[in-house]
Amino acid sequence: MGQTRVTSSGEDPRVTELRTAVSRLRRELAGHPAEFSDRGIAEDELAALDAMAVTGVPEIPRLRRSLLLIAGAIGSVSALASALRDVRNAVDLFGEPPRR
Repeated sequence: MGQTRVTSSGEDPRVTELRTAVSRLRRELAGHPAEFSDRGIAEDELAALDAMAVTGVPEIPRLRRSLLLIAGAIGSVSALASALRDVRNAVDLFGEPPRR
């Protein structure tokens, strides 16, 4: 208990899942033809999530903040719903932020 599993590459599997989900959503967003006003926000926050995942030690409150901003920015784009759900599930693997 209290230990984090590590893959054969030495990476936390939650980080691997986050990187995979973020990468998928970034690809789908880049390929989505429609422009919408908050697209830049979604792209910036996906870049921030990717950067946190690369460091290997994401901060849970920051993960959740980025997720909320992304969901708010692209939540009405149904074509991206599945990829967004994958990002949410990956963020949920890190648990809840500590209560204040």
